[in-house]
Amino acid sequence: MAIIIGSPSRYIQQRDALSDLVSFTEQFGKKLFVLITKTGYKRVEAQLNESIKKVEGSSITLCYFNGECSTKEVNRIKEEAILAKADVLVGIGGGKTMDAAKAAAHYAKLPVVICPTAASTDAPCSALSVIYTEEGVVESYLFLPSNPSLVLMDTTIATKAPARLMVSGMGDALATYFETRACQKSNAINCLGGNCSVTALAISKLCYDTLIKNGYQALLAAKNGNCTKAVEEIIEANTYLSGVGFESGGIAAAHAIHNGFTSIAETHHMYHGEKVAFGVLTQLVLENVERDELEEVISFLMEVGLPVTLEELGIKEIKEEEIRQVAKLACAATDTLHNMPFPVDADMVYDAIITANELGHYYKDEN
Repeated sequence: MAIIIGSPSRYIQQRDALSDLVSFTEQFGKKLFVLITKTGYKRVEAQLNESIKKVEGSSITLCYFNGECSTKEVNRIKEEAILAKADVLVGIGGGKTMDAAKAAAHYAKLPVVICPTAASTDAPCSALSVIYTEEGVVESYLFLPSNPSLVLMDTTIATKAPARLMVSGMGDALATYFETRACQKSNAINCLGGNCSVTALAISKLCYDTLIKNGYQALLAAKNGNCTKAVEEIIEANTYLSGVGFESGGIAAAHAIHNGFTSIAETHHMYHGEKVAFGVLTQLVLENVERDELEEVISFLMEVGLPVTLEELGIKEIKEEEIRQVAKLACAATDTLHNMPFPVDADMVYDAIITANELGHYYKDEN
């Protein structure tokens, strides 16, 4: 089996990066087709106008995203981009906007540039779009033949986003090392159809080390909208290190357990990374890791305010049948829990979830 590593062709991170968008994308052409929400455009209109002024002959055609990354919406965006005779498609915004931009650019045969407006996810760097129904239900995963041509992270804009979004990104990024490590041990297939490389494992470990070093300091700064060195490093970890790490390393129990928790309505208000964070704790219980490692992870989760108990996930009353359903869904044949380096069944996952919850309460009470 081949070793496969995926990455965007360019990753650029700096303050006020959007003010230089056209300068960065000029290599693809001067006609930009920008997918963005109406609310998002109000936030970045001044930067985009400034960007156009810096490159003579450049232009931007706006396309307002309707909110759902559905097949119908992707087709609409593709057709409008072709009609505009665009040179490059630019997606500015959150997860669904980015996914729709990547999918539409693929079908329109255009290079795609992704500009996240928060450091809440590792999706910007990936060659993947999640396609939903018109009603917002996950329909399919569109695996793309290449990663974005450019990911442009404006740290000024990302820092102005609610701090909870950055913390959620830390929860998602926290899973990267532990899932990559599990996939390497099991020789599992990564998201690109190859095996985990030493590069992927090293990037994933760097992601984890960066979170532990900078997470709390970055949270304190982000709460006040300040972009410190710690914030810069967390943005890079959440976006690039985690993005390349998960795609090239693989995913395992933490994300499968997250998927199981989506079956409980009380968790629907929680962000993706918040549920993944509890999935990490559950995976570590499954693995029976050394106490020092377990305590380091729990300490980090509590410091930045990520969930360590079911109550913090919104589950006020623990119902055995609901948690067993979470465990059953996590063990679905099509999910990634089977990338763990040992056999796992629903009973084991149920026991690990309950134990993770007890551990969370123990350490919270101790503090």
